[in-house]
Amino acid sequence: MQINIFTTKAELGQAAARDAAVIINHAIAERNSAYVIAATGTSQFEFLDALMLEPIDWRKVTFFHLDEYADLPESHAASFRRYLRERIVSRVHPRAFHFIDGEADDVYDECRRLGQLITQQAVDVAFVGIGENGHLAFNDPPADFDTDEPYIVVNLDDACRQQQVGEGWFTTIDEVPAQAISMSIKQILRSLEILCIVPDRRKAEAVKASVELNVNPMHPASILQTHECVRLYLDRDSSALLSHRS
Repeated sequence: MQINIFTTKAELGQAAARDAAVIINHAIAERNSAYVIAATGTSQFEFLDALMLEPIDWRKVTFFHLDEYADLPESHAASFRRYLRERIVSRVHPRAFHFIDGEADDVYDECRRLGQLITQQAVDVAFVGIGENGHLAFNDPPADFDTDEPYIVVNLDDACRQQQVGEGWFTTIDEVPAQAISMSIKQILRSLEILCIVPDRRKAEAVKASVELNVNPMHPASILQTHECVRLYLDRDSSALLSHRS
């Protein structure tokens, strides 16, 4: 795991965006297409803003959606479909964006539909974050490290739901859906490269556990230690508890 520490969130976002653009443009040069997994949340704001300005032929990029609440309308401010349409699709108009339909009549059928789509090709790069509870996507602790299913239905723990309130997406924890559709841990790890963008002091404990503790389902993002090509982007606040800081 390559750890990169920056002074500000803006610097972090710009550096991650430059690296992401190199990966995407290399894939386009090699195969005339690129496949990308996109994350959401407040931690991705600066990164996505910078990435949208990079010189990339977005007409050759296909995106996959990382996670989405179950039974939450797209019109809701917390909808990740809405977030991604506003922050990516409406700005650069990629070749395709395979959204998770959290309002599907059968969420398990939706998982199967998405699984068939994402397993048709290798994913060049996944953009992810780490939750305050250490989750990767919506794989809250204890995360399922064993399932081979690309997308799964998960129950959200109270820490995860409270984080959504703290970030301002919901007013109370009772408003936060109890379930979501999430890309599985194994599917995330199938990506050729992973860029993990994690600013803010509230993520410091989760970052330390993910980097310095043994790989454990109680610290889901610790599984990133097992991937051959992970770059972790931190600011001074999120890296504050690391034993060794560059």
